[in-house]
Amino acid sequence: MEEKVTEKSRKKIWIIILIIALLCVITSASYFIYLKIEAEKMEALKNEVTVSTEDTSSNETQVETPVDFKKLKKQNPDIYAWINIPGMVIDYPVLRNTNNDRFYLTHTVDLKKSKYGAIYTHNYNDMEFNDFNTVIYGHNMKNGTMFGSLKKFRDNTFFEQNRYINIYMPGRILKYEIFAAYVFDDRHILLNFDFSDMNVRKEYLDMIFSTRKVSANIKRDITVTENDKIITLSTCTNNNNERYLVQGVLIYDSREQTGS
Repeated sequence: MEEKVTEKSRKKIWIIILIIALLCVITSASYFIYLKIEAEKMEALKNEVTVSTEDTSSNETQVETPVDFKKLKKQNPDIYAWINIPGMVIDYPVLRNTNNDRFYLTHTVDLKKSKYGAIYTHNYNDMEFNDFNTVIYGHNMKNGTMFGSLKKFRDNTFFEQNRYINIYMPGRILKYEIFAAYVFDDRHILLNFDFSDMNVRKEYLDMIFSTRKVSANIKRDITVTENDKIITLSTCTNNNNERYLVQGVLIYDSREQTGS
């Protein structure tokens, strides 16, 4: 009798294990299908509003951008720029969280709630990229979309071969040269550093260039001063107390070239 009870118990346990395993497989498959659908939506948006995303040279004088901002604005008026890193999947609209809330952390360009979120800035920065440090946020998606591919900059060869960030705005093109990629703590950069103080700017840059972590890549032959304008791409890591940052310094602004 005891053997029969034991055998029945074993069967029940195995059935429960199989059900749990099946649910895990279904959940994982559903998640990856969801990621694929969201990625396809973003790709469709790119195809609809971009003419091309070719790299812009630092001596470029024309200001016709490869993005149709009229179409983008109709879809979402919070879109004010487009970020493109040649050689990567990072090719997205940039939105503004007008109330410094977390809306675009959990909502896409089309205002739908999603783990994808959107690429965005807070209104601690202006929308002209005129601040000393403009910080752009994006999720570290496992499939490499959004800012998920930034981790490629951990590889020194990749870091050396992929040098530029393009920012497109209506009638304006900005180009940044990447000088740093490293893990930083989870401090809100714009709230913890008073960049209106030139001494703070210098100390901040000194801190970056003095980084000696094995995982950090710093281009020490690039000169960046407190009078420059830099851009910071920020995404999460597997550690909630850390952020992975990729930073570039402005080397070209079509507005200054044309005087417009």
